[in-house]
Amino acid sequence: MRKVPTALLRPGSRVGRAVYNASGQVLLQAGTILTERFIARLKMLGIPAVYIDDFPGVEVEDVISEETRAQAIARVKTLLLSKSPRGTGPARALIGVKDMFGIVNEIIDELLSRRSLMINLVDIRSVDEYTFGHSVNVCVLAIITGITLGYSRRGLFHLGMAALLHDIGKTCIPLEILNKPGPLTDEEFELIKKHCIYGAEILKQDPGANILCRIVALQHHERYKGQGYPRGLKGPEIHEFAQITGLVDMYDALTADRVYRPAYPVHEVYEMIAGSGNYLFDFDIVQAFLSNVAAYPAGSLVRLSSGEIGVVLETERGFSLYPRVLVLFSPSRQPLARPYEIKLAEQRQLTIVEVIQDYWEAFPEAVKSMI
Repeated sequence: MRKVPTALLRPGSRVGRAVYNASGQVLLQAGTILTERFIARLKMLGIPAVYIDDFPGVEVEDVISEETRAQAIARVKTLLLSKSPRGTGPARALIGVKDMFGIVNEIIDELLSRRSLMINLVDIRSVDEYTFGHSVNVCVLAIITGITLGYSRRGLFHLGMAALLHDIGKTCIPLEILNKPGPLTDEEFELIKKHCIYGAEILKQDPGANILCRIVALQHHERYKGQGYPRGLKGPEIHEFAQITGLVDMYDALTADRVYRPAYPVHEVYEMIAGSGNYLFDFDIVQAFLSNVAAYPAGSLVRLSSGEIGVVLETERGFSLYPRVLVLFSPSRQPLARPYEIKLAEQRQLTIVEVIQDYWEAFPEAVKSMI
């Protein structure tokens, strides 16, 4: 199973993971065979990618269940719309921050119960509903980082709540600016930057949001050397929760498809963040986060420095750049009669030199039929 951009989907492919909208409704069930009509519908809905089950035995696990993620996104959508000046009617008073307590505790329970917290899966969300899935993913990634840093259960809860609500101020920004496909003007960017202040003000009015939620909403765009906003805080002036949230916010934003650009490959984002220690974020926080990130997620089709091509099976914690790979093709791109596994962590003379996005173009017909 691997993530495939919608533009590269072909009829006959099997859906590997269910596709949800931000209301928690299933758009396509896992196991569905794609047709031209289904693909056209996904494009119309702005779904940027789908997980396809085309490599038998390759599993891409999320760190929380599909049901928990879908429920969390739906709840966040309801909350954010209730806080938005664009919302109308009695629904605006039906939900508050306190209603998020249960879903954050459920996320913590699932993460604490898992054997591995390696981040292999990039959450897929439609362009128009980006903020809702992004808020949940930032919460999940922040809690994973907090677990690595040794936070108590109480600390994880407060971090998770703050991370979940970090972008609530964007409900005050016009949608035409949030979803603008082209470059922002200076005036538009200044307005976008105000979402930090708006968020703190919104949360101040909700009795369910403690001061940590307000601090993170206000500070999550501050940066270690003072180059952030809205106050240009430096180093220890920035709350640790805000630094964690700012870091995972950046990671999730860069690895997601946006209205103005496609997602960056995970390994490129990994390298960007690896170089940000004590510059954008505290070094120890960067290290804690990256120790849980698979730079080459399971299911990635990769070319090795030997010229051979294989699919990533698994990445062990602490070896983010050195996954276990099932080698499938020779340097001449012919299928091997006997595919074999290799652990790059134990074979350091080999490296990954390319991630292949579109194997339909990369391989001859004989190889396509084998896949």
